[in-house]
Amino acid sequence: MANTSDIRNGLCINYNGDIYSIVEFQHVKPGKGNAFVRTKLKSLTTGKVIENTFPAGHKIEDVRVERRKFQFLYNDESGYHFMDNETYEQVTIEKAMLDSPEFLKEGIEIEILFHAEKDIPLTTEMPQHLVLEVTYTEPGVRGDTATNVTKPATVETGAEVKVPIFINQGDKIKVDTRTGAYLERVKA
Repeated sequence: MANTSDIRNGLCINYNGDIYSIVEFQHVKPGKGNAFVRTKLKSLTTGKVIENTFPAGHKIEDVRVERRKFQFLYNDESGYHFMDNETYEQVTIEKAMLDSPEFLKEGIEIEILFHAEKDIPLTTEMPQHLVLEVTYTEPGVRGDTATNVTKPATVETGAEVKVPIFINQGDKIKVDTRTGAYLERVKA
């Protein structure tokens, strides 16, 4: 059992029968009245973000979690298959638990958060940026150089990304996996 003074970003707690991760918190000490902690909690089962206020000194039930690195192997109708790099144990995760499965390519390492006592996967964390090869894009139109002109491009995982017109088929680009946005061209 912990209390509100132990709250920090990333702490996992059991609240209303669900497991939540603290995304944001703020200790507030008003001039009048008692202190409290304002929090944003993200459900690890549904992904829904809620706001909640705890009075100062309130007891919270923290959940012990473990982060483990897994390598993406393949996906099929039963889900996405990952392998633990240390034990070679395989785990299957459903698509709903993944933030951006369209950017997964064979060999990518991700972190999977496990409930320590029950040993069940709670959530996954993709790398923030990935370097992917453009497999198809239309050629840029000469003279179309207005600022921020983009065109669709298909990357090696099959995902579509909006890229600047100077990107060609075969180029490697860095993509933000959280937003799906093009970041930069990577020199080979």
